[in-house]
Amino acid sequence: MSSHSGPHRIVFANEKGGTGKSTTAVHVAIALAYQGARVAALDLDPRQRTLHRYLENRAETERRRGITLPNASFAVFTGSTVDELETQIAELSEGADFLIFDTPGRDDPFARHVATAADTLVTPLNDSFVDFDLIGQVDAESFKVRRLSFYAELIWEARKKRAMATIKDQRREMDWVVVRNRTQHTEARNMKRLDQALTELSKRVGFRVASGLSERVIYRELFPSGLTLLDKGHLGELGTSHLVARQELRALVASLALPMPTGRAPELALAASA
Repeated sequence: MSSHSGPHRIVFANEKGGTGKSTTAVHVAIALAYQGARVAALDLDPRQRTLHRYLENRAETERRRGITLPNASFAVFTGSTVDELETQIAELSEGADFLIFDTPGRDDPFARHVATAADTLVTPLNDSFVDFDLIGQVDAESFKVRRLSFYAELIWEARKKRAMATIKDQRREMDWVVVRNRTQHTEARNMKRLDQALTELSKRVGFRVASGLSERVIYRELFPSGLTLLDKGHLGELGTSHLVARQELRALVASLALPMPTGRAPELALAASA
């Protein structure tokens, strides 16, 4: 059961930019639509609007080519209060199984609001201690975790409150997933240190670690058309890197362990062979 009377809320949040957050959000949204789920998406960054523009491009490609693709209903939040945000959430949630939020790559009060109310919180990180600093600080010599970051403390407190209300209100506990998007040429020793720091911190804070996406050029090429790696019949010839990236995406969606609606025929089995 969801923590809300409405759809399962999936929040993609990271207060640092350049981690592949919007790209991951779009691809997860379309992957769920391919599995027969009704998906809505709300972009909380009215300046960048990356998720919104991606899905606009997708709708335009459908019109231009005369095709129908699995898609999500989508909007961008331009209000100035939490009440306005909740009103828009209620409108967009109507009939949806999943509501996906893409948040700005900066500290933002509306991003915090939806993050602390998430059913599934997804925090993409690049494999570097620059990004790790978002959730925890490490000792400069030993690379042991010294303290939680403010953001990790915020989510930790939200998860504790949520856990206390779970039985009474039949609320679903928040599942926090830190997704490691691999950067190229990551040095082996640095990766090992990151592995150890993430493992240590995950035990203290309670998040899960999942493997994310590695090849970024492919996703940038897809943006103008709004197509995704799952749109197999519309992409033309695919190279090996595209096929590897598609498998990474499928593995990521599976690792999120989302509660899929029953009784709906998927338009394309996500587990089908590439």
